[in-house]
Amino acid sequence: MAQISLTFPDGNSRDFAKGVTPADVAAAIAPSLGKAAISASVDGRHYDLQWPIEADARIAIHTMKDDAQALELIRHDFAHVMARAVQKLWPEVKVTIGPVIENGWYYDFDREEPFTPEDLGLIEKEMKAIINERDPVRTEVWDRSRAIKHYVEKKEPFKVELIEAIPGDELLRMYWHGHWQDLCRGPHLQHTGQLPADAFKLMSVAGAYWRGDHTKKQLQRIYGVAFKNREDLKAHLTMLEEAAKRDHRKLGREMELFHLQEEAPGMVFWHPNGWTIYRLLQEYMGRRLRDAGYREIKTPQVVDRVLWERSGHWEAYRENMFIVEVDEEGAKEKRINALKPMNCPCHVQVYNQGLKSYRDLPLRLAEFGSCHRYESSGSMHGLMRVRGFTQDDAHIFCTEDQIESECANFIALLSSVYRDLGFDRFDIKLSTRPEVRIGSDATWDKVEGALTNAIAKLGLPYEINPGDGAFYGPKLDFKLTDAIGREWQCGTFQVDAQLPDRLGAEYVAEDGAKHMPYMLHRAILGSFERFIGILIENYAGRMPFWLAPRQVVVASIVSDADGYVDDVVAMLRKAGLRAEADTRNEKINYKVREHSVAKVPVILAIGMKEVAERTVSVRRLGETRTDTMSLSDAVSSFATEATPPDLV
Repeated sequence: MAQISLTFPDGNSRDFAKGVTPADVAAAIAPSLGKAAISASVDGRHYDLQWPIEADARIAIHTMKDDAQALELIRHDFAHVMARAVQKLWPEVKVTIGPVIENGWYYDFDREEPFTPEDLGLIEKEMKAIINERDPVRTEVWDRSRAIKHYVEKKEPFKVELIEAIPGDELLRMYWHGHWQDLCRGPHLQHTGQLPADAFKLMSVAGAYWRGDHTKKQLQRIYGVAFKNREDLKAHLTMLEEAAKRDHRKLGREMELFHLQEEAPGMVFWHPNGWTIYRLLQEYMGRRLRDAGYREIKTPQVVDRVLWERSGHWEAYRENMFIVEVDEEGAKEKRINALKPMNCPCHVQVYNQGLKSYRDLPLRLAEFGSCHRYESSGSMHGLMRVRGFTQDDAHIFCTEDQIESECANFIALLSSVYRDLGFDRFDIKLSTRPEVRIGSDATWDKVEGALTNAIAKLGLPYEINPGDGAFYGPKLDFKLTDAIGREWQCGTFQVDAQLPDRLGAEYVAEDGAKHMPYMLHRAILGSFERFIGILIENYAGRMPFWLAPRQVVVASIVSDADGYVDDVVAMLRKAGLRAEADTRNEKINYKVREHSVAKVPVILAIGMKEVAERTVSVRRLGETRTDTMSLSDAVSSFATEATPPDLV
């Protein structure tokens, strides 16, 4: 019998019969491992315990202690168990697809009547019954014709269409969970009893179109979450409750920051309070960029397609661009323009004006650039994903030898900005050369080494995402962590040798010859819209005092104090504070409650005692106690507190 050699993580190798399964390998290593095994990695591919291994390979056996693999299997199996439960409860329902997503899974169903919250409870109960049955999971490989015949006989048209869309003569893997069967790539657990019955929950139902095509029938999508144990599920549900309280859309209404409406989908209507935050953040970033040696520019929003063709965006990105056609006087054809989806090509145009010398490099050009990208209606979400946005964009034109120092400078700036804005923790991911790429291996070695050395010199930990770089160069992605532990990818630093070449960027080097500069794409916040949404949720609306749109409300307790209220507001405004008077004929408790909902940081209550003593009663957001201060001390203290962190 033919033999194959399998190499284990410790470097040791062992021969097995060709076609051996990971289950057999695990049992051969140790009976206890055979019982604990849930899957394997074979040459880096996640492998079902039942799949045969046909050639020499590196192998690692996984157990429930391996979080990444265990959670993938748990969530994938729950998707199948949920579909099985739905079809047991409603045999007429047609199943479609059910992939694993972050924290859980979803499955799309074709059912005439909408699922109700009560239905979700019935499905959960049936899922637990299936888990308790401990049905074995088995797999077979079928050819396309057999699989199509099977689903035609079962009257499962969605599965038939899915198979027909798979290119070539690829063999298909079929899985059975007990008697219930589905088309699936796998891998899966070995029996339904391995699922943690107390660590899942069905969350919601939403509409979804088959394969994302709005011209096709709308389906019903059930979302679920699952974890390895009950404690992790409970922690996740608690986080979701907290996230719901912090939802920037809800707080945006309560604080009167912004709104969105159907007449301009994905475009933000900023209200005075929201625009104040936007402007303050932009002013802060402008100061930080100028101090770091960036020169601010402004480029057009509407640009002829010719530039987008030269840059490559017309071919690769056109479906996400807003096209503008203009009948120009005397022209035989309409002029086709596009709202810019990114600023990069326009920045090269600024660079190209006038001959540059190596002495001019690095040249750092920054722009708060307004961009427009067509996002599908289903993907838009408040401020987090919009069609019209402004980036804190900048591009650095430099030599190869300057990449490392510019990267280090950028990371230092980004760290300082995030710290100022309340984010002490962020993670760095280095994405390296993809299989499909442009440029020589020597160039990739150079720029990947520069990025790695820059991070190492700063002493910062990072993870490598092998093969996830852009086709034109490697990149660093920066993920910050908010107050409730969620990660947000905001900052980025990308090395590009292709766009400068396509658009003719040059500089005169020390040897007198013309060379092409490298172009470093970089952003810290990403888009102002999204970052403001993140700030709102991170602070639960309680913005840092310097960023609060309404810093102080001076509220009268009795109408006889109105004159003094106006005097206090005038002094606060003279000191540069954003202060308002509330002299409405309402009780002070009502005023405090209303302004607390609007997340005003400081409320000054003014009665006749305060008038007589020239004092103010200070109540801070979230506190029940009230402090008394002299008016002059209060104004001085609040003015100091309102100073942006970079000016302290």
